[in-house]
Amino acid sequence: MLVVGIAGGSGSGKTTVVKRIMEKLPDNDVAVLPQDAYYFDQSQLALEDRQEVNFDHPDSLEFPLLIDHIGKLKKGEKIQRPVYTYITCTRSNETIALNPRGIIVLEGILIFTNEALRELIDIKVFVDADADDRLGRIISRDMKERGRSVDKILERYEKTVKPMHLQFIEPSKRYADIIVPQGGNNFVAIDILAATLLNNLNISE
Repeated sequence: MLVVGIAGGSGSGKTTVVKRIMEKLPDNDVAVLPQDAYYFDQSQLALEDRQEVNFDHPDSLEFPLLIDHIGKLKKGEKIQRPVYTYITCTRSNETIALNPRGIIVLEGILIFTNEALRELIDIKVFVDADADDRLGRIISRDMKERGRSVDKILERYEKTVKPMHLQFIEPSKRYADIIVPQGGNNFVAIDILAATLLNNLNISE
C-alpha cells in the first residue's frame, strides 16, 4: 500500500487536485481519507462557541486516531472512518467503513505538522497557492458549504486562518516531496503525479 499525503493551505486547491488525480486512477484501487473527518467532536459546547473553535491549529485534530487508522490500513485492516460536519462542528454517530486499497490519499491542511503521521506517508505533496487566491476560494466555499457570512469568514481568516497558516501550514511545506503551484489548475503536475501513482499500482500488481 502507498499512502499519499496532499497538504496545503485552506483554499489552496487540495480537493481539486485530489479529484483530478482520482479521475485518472482505477476506482477500486484508490481511497481518500480526509483529515477533516478527525476533528474533535465539539458537541459539549454551545453552538456559538463551537463556531469559534480554531480548526487551523493541530490541537483541533485527533491525530492519535488518524495515525492508528493509517497504521491499520497499512496492515491490511478495515477501519471505521469518523464523519464530521462543519455545520454543527460535531461528529456523527455514524461511521464510514474504509477497506485497504493499493493507494490511500490522505488530504488536509495539517497532515505534515505531525511527525508520527508524516512517517506513515510515502509521498508528500504540498499544494501551493497565493494568499489572495486562497482567500477567494475560502469565501466562496464557506458561504456555500458552511453557511457563513462574508463578515464572519473575513473575521475568522484574520483571527485564525492566516496566523495558523503562517505558524503551522506554510512551514510544513519543507517536508514535501512534491510542491504543486497553482493548485488544481496545474495539469502538468497532476498528470505527472497520477502517472507515478498508476505506475506504482502496476508494479504492486
